[in-house]
Amino acid sequence: MNKKSPKKNQHFAFVIFFSLITVVCLLSCGCDKMNGYSNEPLFREDIHSVYVKMFDNQSFRRGVEYELTDALAKRIEAETPYKVVSSLDRAETVISGQIESIGEQALTMERQTGRSLENEVVLQAVVSWKNLKTGELLINNKAVTASASYSRYQSQDFNYASSLAANNLARRIVELMEKEW
Repeated sequence: MNKKSPKKNQHFAFVIFFSLITVVCLLSCGCDKMNGYSNEPLFREDIHSVYVKMFDNQSFRRGVEYELTDALAKRIEAETPYKVVSSLDRAETVISGQIESIGEQALTMERQTGRSLENEVVLQAVVSWKNLKTGELLINNKAVTASASYSRYQSQDFNYASSLAANNLARRIVELMEKEW
């Protein structure tokens, strides 16, 4: 019994020492910088108004640029503290962009006939956001992509999916307007 007792004490001391080292390491990891929750707003507080410029369209599909511009203006109003203004003279910032491509691809095919059951519309755009007071580019030609699917068997068509994809793209653009963490 006497020979096992020192080994038990050594083992117990090792476990306590290892536990203390682990606790110290875990506590020190969280002290470097606040990476968790914060009370800071997601959007810049020095900006109050945005002018949404009509998006250019480099694709052969027309009309999507109107849907994207409209969806972006509505999302900015609804999800940010910024006010969308109709005049460039009254705006503090301007957001603009260009639709690079509008693609369509089949997601699922019917085995017997080879017809597509479900298709996907993919919108790709490049976005810029400029502070008119300082000339600073808040977003500098950032590529953004969004998609939406549709099925002719559910009485949906390309226009339905392109409208959904434009709304998804507008949501992603608004996410880009958030401050970096």
